[in-house]
Amino acid sequence: MKSDKILLDHGSGGKMSHRLTANLLLPAFDNPALAMLDDGATLHLPGGRIAFSTDTYVVDPIFFPGGSIGDLAINGTVNDVAMCGATPLYLSVGMIIEEGFPMADLERVVAQMGRAARLAGVTVVTGDTKVVPKGAADKIFINTAGIGTIDENVNVSGANARPGDTVILSGTMADHGMTILTQREGLAFDSDVKSDSAPLNHMVADIFGTGCDIHVLRDPTRGGVGTTLNEIADQSKAGIRIDEDRLPVRPAVSGICELLGFDPLYVANEGKLLALVPADQAGRVLAAIQQSPYGKDACIIGEVTDDHPGRVFMRTRIGGERIVDMLTGEQLPRIC
Repeated sequence: MKSDKILLDHGSGGKMSHRLTANLLLPAFDNPALAMLDDGATLHLPGGRIAFSTDTYVVDPIFFPGGSIGDLAINGTVNDVAMCGATPLYLSVGMIIEEGFPMADLERVVAQMGRAARLAGVTVVTGDTKVVPKGAADKIFINTAGIGTIDENVNVSGANARPGDTVILSGTMADHGMTILTQREGLAFDSDVKSDSAPLNHMVADIFGTGCDIHVLRDPTRGGVGTTLNEIADQSKAGIRIDEDRLPVRPAVSGICELLGFDPLYVANEGKLLALVPADQAGRVLAAIQQSPYGKDACIIGEVTDDHPGRVFMRTRIGGERIVDMLTGEQLPRIC
């Protein structure tokens, strides 16, 4: 599908986002580091490698159960750097604030950013603030960029998935996306649902502490687990098979998804990771993830295969198989 205007779909993390990146951004800025299409760029500098990533946060509402735009901005960039196999160290913060935004809300956002940075063990070393006229933005938008160092023995990329690898998911799906949706629409349910926003760099350090061969790390944010696995399959040119019975979803979240017609596979997460590792090492990696307070619900959800190269497919509960495609369209704008 072609369009002469930018649509919400272009920001979904799905097919149209992928096409925008592949057809417009990559040709304009063509270079090997960008062409890898990982969560951040791995760069070679004198003295070693670093990971560098940036992201912009426009979530609505800016405060929600389990977090806010402030800690989301810190955690999101920390996680993107960590998914490169790096130790996140330094962040920048840029804020675009709408005229009339309550100072009390800004103080709350900044305080939560500070707490999130301390929890992750990173330092905010530079930043910028711009104020635009009322109506030129919606409350506050935040950009964060981060850098971290990569050990010389680490080689993590979406292109590294190999047949025989096991696919591990660090916890339940769709918690963040359904929290934002219910808060935005003012929906009330008997069960509390809250965002999973969290820093995953300490979990990643524990994963590498096992000494196992880690092929791929990704955090399934926009587009959810389904879209992220498709990106990995496309990068590695391998097939990925997942099992419907193994996919972890909290009962309350599952109920909301079913009621509102959402597939949890495509709903955003902000505190989960996918790890693809050799099958004979999966048990040790899974145990390390489960030791983290953010990984207690971690489980194995599938494997990498020779079948259907570049595609993701799922064994259903009734014993059949179906293709899991990349997200098409925008399920929920301004999710992060």
